[in-house]
Amino acid sequence: MSISEPYSRQPYRRGHKPPIYLWPILAGMLLAGMLLWRITTSGGPALHDPSAKPRAIVYRGDLHSDEQRTIEIFRQISPSVVYITAVTGGSRGIFEENAEGTGSGFVWDDSGNIVTNYHVARAAKRWRVSLANKRSYWATLVGMVVSKDLAVLKIDAPKEFLKPIALGKSASLEVGQNSYAIGNPFGLDLTLTKGIISALGRQIRAPNGVLIDGVIQTDAAINPGNSGGPLIDSAGLLIGVNTSIISRSRSSSGIGFAIPVDTVNDVTTELIRRGRLLRPGLGITFRTDVNRRVRDELGVTGVGVFRFAQGSPAEAAGLKRLMQSAAGKIITGDVIVGIEDKVIHDGDELKETLKNYRIDDEVTVRVYRVAERRTSRVRVRLTGLQQ
Repeated sequence: MSISEPYSRQPYRRGHKPPIYLWPILAGMLLAGMLLWRITTSGGPALHDPSAKPRAIVYRGDLHSDEQRTIEIFRQISPSVVYITAVTGGSRGIFEENAEGTGSGFVWDDSGNIVTNYHVARAAKRWRVSLANKRSYWATLVGMVVSKDLAVLKIDAPKEFLKPIALGKSASLEVGQNSYAIGNPFGLDLTLTKGIISALGRQIRAPNGVLIDGVIQTDAAINPGNSGGPLIDSAGLLIGVNTSIISRSRSSSGIGFAIPVDTVNDVTTELIRRGRLLRPGLGITFRTDVNRRVRDELGVTGVGVFRFAQGSPAEAAGLKRLMQSAAGKIITGDVIVGIEDKVIHDGDELKETLKNYRIDDEVTVRVYRVAERRTSRVRVRLTGLQQ
């Protein structure tokens, strides 16, 4: 073979024997396999023991008093908790309606009134309420208040199936006391979580952006589906309605919020009475961007009168809407800068201040007159505005 020819190996022929140096290796592998087979079939520890018996159970004794109390609370409250399915679609013959979402609620009275969150009930055409005894009923909307994130539904169920929840009082709560949340997180009905009251007097925003005062902060786990369920104290009394959490993952992060029971009692009573919640107001609307313009252009901090509601007592008392020139400059109208002796800086402060009054109360409204560049006082009789 010349050096110009490519190198090639002799082709392998069938029946060619392995090199002699491989024989010891093959023999060792065969021996190891035989030993392993013998151990697993006839030698070594047995896999099964026909004489095996269950292990003895250690008696643990009585539950701790704290555990016993938790069990008692669950047994006491769970019959009052309901599972709510919000249905957005209409009837389609034999087919089921489209379920938009689920949430929790609780029995308010033996007339069939059910309390839940506004954000659980909103946008639905029908609601299916399932009691703890697994019986379900279609519900009718009694009323809802977006600014309080509360709603009331009503079912026609036998009184013996309705177990109204007992009410506590917000003012008696203390940071550090036990709190219990019962609801249906992720559709898992009648789930109990326990924690403490982490803080009181928090503020959260309702679905429409309005501040809700006096909110309870708890580390009892609140997850999607818990919304609308009760927050209970160690006496088994309602202290709040679970409504929201702070979490990027939408699962419990140890920071949950509940609307205080005093607010729940007030709002629920009004909804059952009238189907709506009326609060004292001036009958005006305002816009945050307009208030910023007032501050920037006029150097005045307050609430500009953007528009009047129909029958507005503020309009009847002589307040004027803000108007602008063709050049876009504010030239006339009123800016509310105070109620009685309270200085008003923005819309939230105005709403919070008016909560301290009743419908038909007369209050002194301090306004800055843009055209006159001076402050005046106007007496206004507060009217009832739907929340």
